[in-house]
Amino acid sequence: MSGASLTALSTGAYAQDAAPAAAPEDNTIVVVTGIRGSLRSSMQTKKNAQGVVDSISAEDMGKFPDTNLAESLQRITGVSIDRSNGEGSFVTVRGFGPEFNLVTLNGRQMPTSTLGDGASAPASRSFDFANLASEGVAGVDVYKSGRASVDSGGIGSTINIRTPRPLDKPGLRGSLGVKAVYDTSQNDGSDFTPEVSGILSDTFADNRFGILFTGSYQKRKASNNDFSAGWRDGYLGSENNWGSLAQTGTPGGDKITNRPEGNDVYEVQQNGAYDIHNIERERLNGQLVLQWRPIETLTATLDYTYSKNKVTDRTSSTGVWFNFNDVSSAWTDGPVAGPIWYSEHFRADEHKDLAYSASLTANQSENKSTGLNLKWKPLDALTLELDAHHSTAESRPDSPYGSNMSIGASIFGVMDQKIDYSSYLPVMSYSMYPGIDYLDKSLVTPTGNAFRNAYFKDQIDQVQVRGRYSFDDSFIDSIDFGASSIENKVRSAYGYIQHDTWGGVGPASDIPDDIFDLVSIPDKFDGLSGAGNPAIPQQFLAAEIEDYVAKLDQLYQVCGGTMDCLADYTTDRRIQEKTIATYVQANMKFDLFDNPAHLVAGVRYEKTDIDSAALVPIPVSSAWVAANEFDLTFGAQQDFTAFTGKYQELLPNIDFDFRPMQNVVMRASASTTITRPDYASMQGGQTLDKLYRAALNGGTGSMGNPGLEPYKSNNIDLSAEWYYGPDSYVSLGYFHKDVSNFISTHRVDTTAFGMKTPFQGPRYNAAVAAVGATGNIRQYIFEQYTNAATAALGAGASYQDIVNYVNANYADEVHLENTLDSSGNISGQIIATADDPDLTFQVTTPVNSDQTSALYGWEFNIQHTFADTGFGVILNYTKVDGDATYDPSKPWNVTQFALTGLSDSANAVAFYDKNGIQGRIAYNWRAKFLAGTGPNPTYVDDYGQFDASASWEFKPGLTAFIEGINLTNESRRVFGRSYNNVKFVAPGYARYSVGVRYTF
Repeated sequence: MSGASLTALSTGAYAQDAAPAAAPEDNTIVVVTGIRGSLRSSMQTKKNAQGVVDSISAEDMGKFPDTNLAESLQRITGVSIDRSNGEGSFVTVRGFGPEFNLVTLNGRQMPTSTLGDGASAPASRSFDFANLASEGVAGVDVYKSGRASVDSGGIGSTINIRTPRPLDKPGLRGSLGVKAVYDTSQNDGSDFTPEVSGILSDTFADNRFGILFTGSYQKRKASNNDFSAGWRDGYLGSENNWGSLAQTGTPGGDKITNRPEGNDVYEVQQNGAYDIHNIERERLNGQLVLQWRPIETLTATLDYTYSKNKVTDRTSSTGVWFNFNDVSSAWTDGPVAGPIWYSEHFRADEHKDLAYSASLTANQSENKSTGLNLKWKPLDALTLELDAHHSTAESRPDSPYGSNMSIGASIFGVMDQKIDYSSYLPVMSYSMYPGIDYLDKSLVTPTGNAFRNAYFKDQIDQVQVRGRYSFDDSFIDSIDFGASSIENKVRSAYGYIQHDTWGGVGPASDIPDDIFDLVSIPDKFDGLSGAGNPAIPQQFLAAEIEDYVAKLDQLYQVCGGTMDCLADYTTDRRIQEKTIATYVQANMKFDLFDNPAHLVAGVRYEKTDIDSAALVPIPVSSAWVAANEFDLTFGAQQDFTAFTGKYQELLPNIDFDFRPMQNVVMRASASTTITRPDYASMQGGQTLDKLYRAALNGGTGSMGNPGLEPYKSNNIDLSAEWYYGPDSYVSLGYFHKDVSNFISTHRVDTTAFGMKTPFQGPRYNAAVAAVGATGNIRQYIFEQYTNAATAALGAGASYQDIVNYVNANYADEVHLENTLDSSGNISGQIIATADDPDLTFQVTTPVNSDQTSALYGWEFNIQHTFADTGFGVILNYTKVDGDATYDPSKPWNVTQFALTGLSDSANAVAFYDKNGIQGRIAYNWRAKFLAGTGPNPTYVDDYGQFDASASWEFKPGLTAFIEGINLTNESRRVFGRSYNNVKFVAPGYARYSVGVRYTF
């Protein structure tokens, strides 16, 4: 039984290769199943479609070609994916990233929800395919050209996920599969985790009533270790300011080899770390479908779809930060220079810290969808359909600490630290001053911490009315028409509790030694060049998170002393998007030069109204909290501020196809499509960032713009396809997209809420006059207050008494900590006063750019089966280019506009399917691409991965199988302007599963 035959779009059964004619009374039909059945069904969908459509169908009931929908979609020409924790999650189509692709379920627009790392307010429209199991899917169609009858929102594509329906294939049918999964990336242990999936379908009452249930449960353990680094924005070689490299001939200039000069651009190392991640994922999916056909012309379908995905990531890290003082480094040649190595030496009295941290990211996403569909054919020529659904997607923390938390610790006394970029894995190393052991648990000092709480909910209520009227013996074959109403409600919220006590919140003796364990480093990066370098620290200290948090809360009330670590929301954004749409489409069929041709012409009209409200946090004070860190303190919050926006669009499309000879199809399509702005850009209200660096242009903030127009693309598609066998074809396609209304940012420098800054105020200037610009300015200011307290209390006053006196009498000017920092200096905050200068904020707001950019490319595809041997191959390649590319040789202050996600991609698949034995090996490749723009761009290195699967039906209906993902352990690398500006490197590991499936 073909999995695609379960769907409303099934193309029927196709006989295998010619056989001797059967006797008249033998009505047996041989149905192609397995890999060949899936490929044949997908090929027929492509062949018979109007416009450019590619698809993937289930091989059998309950068996999709890959264990993950995204990993299946990447086999389609022009489709590539982003991976999270080793699994496919987001889809890029023809160079347009996930936010430019609309995902629907059975033709219904689905809400999206994800928290990412939970460290900021979520705002993406991108659909995360990791939330869905593939076992309950009958097929996926990718519409690459626009059409009036399909919901708008996808410039790259519209991806429709089809699920099975019981009345499409009457009778009792089902499948049950169990598998054990082993992920070789696990740092600790070698656990096998379970996956169970099943589908059951039956019909009753002379096949007038049907019920179908699908369910899937999956659990996975994995590790995802990496080297991560942060970089300061690109400097010009001619620059000479704080953070840039010392100029040749100036102090420190002789320690720089091959220094970038003139207009050479380079990025300076800010920090680096080795991160050890231990991950657990648990996913539950299910769907219930009820169908009733009281009369042949009326079918009612009620369905409920549910998914829940929980991901927990425990991370331990060791890292270094650079202060840009006594720097030594070596560089590659320009015009974009990258570091070969970068190091810094510290004086003993600087008490430089070696950072340890423990973090926990724990979130869950839950999706629910209830839908009702009524399909009625009152006349032979008329079909009417009413479809309505209520769907929600919600992501929230799955931890008492919030969605993401991090707690820091340090050992002070770093003498030298260095990062070497001459190998694939950067080699980070450090040395301590004599007598200091960075593995001595008794020296670990608790420092800063943060508890972040994120929330996201998307609710869609949609009603659609669709119809088709067919004509007999007419140039117009049929007319499609319809209307829909979509109400999309989004809430995005975020808050955090943060303590910036990076100089130490208390003495090392406060923390019991047994909270820390030794963790090895080199073995976590096996297979990467550089992992065997003896300069890499062999071990570091990792904290047990729960015990560490409990102790910090007991001692320093980091969670209020009650272990209540869930922060109140300081960011709370509400968006309501209402869209009314109507469409009409004429489907024409005629002969051209005595050969069949089709012409489809349609237009879709949409009107969208937007209401956007945001809770704006009000800062009540500004303070100097660390050496180069300034903070805003937020107090009472004002009411929600509300803004509105609206737009309307007319979206035409025309598709033409012609068959100049049998099994050859020529296509031409033109359409206009849109993608709506992301939710962060549409939020109302002005939000100021808590942390600012006054020495570097003051504070920052942002303000949304719900009046943004959607991205708009005018598209042309041309293709030629030759279907030369039952399962074989070759195609060549060209596409061109002119995209306008891209979103850029406009910056306004302004004061806000009367905020002041201590930087360059009277106290600051007096300290500079006393100790110099490079002296300990904060210590000097603190001493003025402690001296005043000593004068009032007398020379015999204790330090605690002095602190209490200062905090009581100068609360509006300064706040002192009860303990000295690790250097013996006073710790605390210098609070801005009315005499200090105004604090200026750089507030950015999104605006539509008047720039138009073109994206164009070619798609090549061949699918071939070798006669009756059972062997076959699939080869495809996508070449993509565009006129909006990023130039990394330009400095950070040059605004650039570029398309992200643009890259070539290719697939090669070899398979065997005969006599109950199936085998497949697949290679997927994606070229390097730009993932982020701005003053500090991000590139993802090219990536290729081998996957394989095999199965044997050793008894009728009973199949054993084995699957392997990333068989060659391919690694991932992310970098900045230069290949040596490494932002992220992670080794890859294979994942295997073995199991059995029973189908009846």
